[in-house]
Amino acid sequence: MDNSRIDPWGSDHDTNYDRVSSRFGLDGINLEDLSNPGMLHTRGLIFAHRDLDVIMHANRRGSPFGVLTGLMPSGKMHLGHTMVIEQAKWYQSLGADVTVAVADLESLATRAVPLEKGRQVALEEYVSNYAAMGLDPEKTSVYFQSSRPEVQRLGFTLGRRTNLSELGSIYGFEGNTNLAHVQAPLVQVGDILHPMLDKFGGLRPVVVPVGVDQDPHIRLTRDIVSKSQWFNVRKSKNGGILISLSIQPENHRAFGVKQNLSVDKSERSKIISKIEHLVSSMGFSDIQTNPKHGTITIHAGTAHDVNDLRLELCKLERELGGIGLLPPSSSYHKFAIGLDGGKMSSSKPETTIFLNESIETMKRKIMKAHSGGKSTVEEHRRLGGDLETDVAFQYLKFFFEKDDAELTKIAKDYTSGKILAGEMKKLCAQQAEIWMNELTEKRAQWSDKISDFLADDAIQS
Repeated sequence: MDNSRIDPWGSDHDTNYDRVSSRFGLDGINLEDLSNPGMLHTRGLIFAHRDLDVIMHANRRGSPFGVLTGLMPSGKMHLGHTMVIEQAKWYQSLGADVTVAVADLESLATRAVPLEKGRQVALEEYVSNYAAMGLDPEKTSVYFQSSRPEVQRLGFTLGRRTNLSELGSIYGFEGNTNLAHVQAPLVQVGDILHPMLDKFGGLRPVVVPVGVDQDPHIRLTRDIVSKSQWFNVRKSKNGGILISLSIQPENHRAFGVKQNLSVDKSERSKIISKIEHLVSSMGFSDIQTNPKHGTITIHAGTAHDVNDLRLELCKLERELGGIGLLPPSSSYHKFAIGLDGGKMSSSKPETTIFLNESIETMKRKIMKAHSGGKSTVEEHRRLGGDLETDVAFQYLKFFFEKDDAELTKIAKDYTSGKILAGEMKKLCAQQAEIWMNELTEKRAQWSDKISDFLADDAIQS
């Protein structure tokens, strides 16, 4: 029986990443495919993705691409939350613009946090730390769900492409789930896709860096986009690429479908000719059209051409009156272990280190953290420690030790028994102190400039 479970709102998640990847169809990270991979990539902490090749392709071509990330303003920011921002920073270093959604409507719906409280938490606990961690205000835009009607409008417009049965299958909703909670995923769809609207940056690939617990939102959004697109693009069974029309009520007129559902051959030929011209302008010549069946075959097309064709056809869809959206890409990081050796959770302060905690509190927590050391010094010297269960080492690996060579040396010394469990905790506490002092200093530098990160509709007069 497959017990893997992904819940965007819970803390009980499957951490068998191979099993999760296999069940939900995630692709593994290949470092050779990445431009200047970061620490989280090289250490295997970002372990999977969906369509990351689309983003890397845009990066290599110097084409624009965006990042959508978000925060739930219902509690304090802790170490685990920093991993998403490290991902966003990496994409930003490659040229991406970053849009940050403050999920205040979702927080209200799922955790009963009033909107004003959500705003306060977002600015004081999250945005201040995002600034301190190094996001570029010139390429970062923070907005609130409650203040951006385009998000809600897009989410509910696209909501026609799903139903309660599908939402129940993805999220596990049952008869006692409140309707506000059911609506929240549609707002998330609007969050993820609206940066592609002309008002918010225009049509371009968008990647969503998340913990794997948020993949249900990605799957829902990608499924909805695939159902909404007017043109299907896929590899043909006989080689090349096949483009086909996706007939929907919204495009009947554009695609020559009459009220009685018969086809106006003249209008159908016009749309096929437009696609043929578009494809020809992209440099393809061996093209076969079939207006009767609404298909265009590009015999010389390869898998690498699919993404470019989808982008151009989305532009054509918009010219014809459609929404014209690309499926979002995504990348996934592993969960950091909690201080007690279990799950890290904001609702359990003893399991994590909050970014606004004092150095003394942080050190005390680390020195009490679960250890991978043996029960006696003699046994530890002989057998060494367990790196996978040792919280102090895991925190060095995930957060505090930036030097790969030094981390490798620490790991070797611990597993050989040269470093004791208490010494590992001291090493972690020392590096954590340096990290947190730098963060505190930078946070203070940004304290009166947080508005630099806010979108116009997020600034209160």
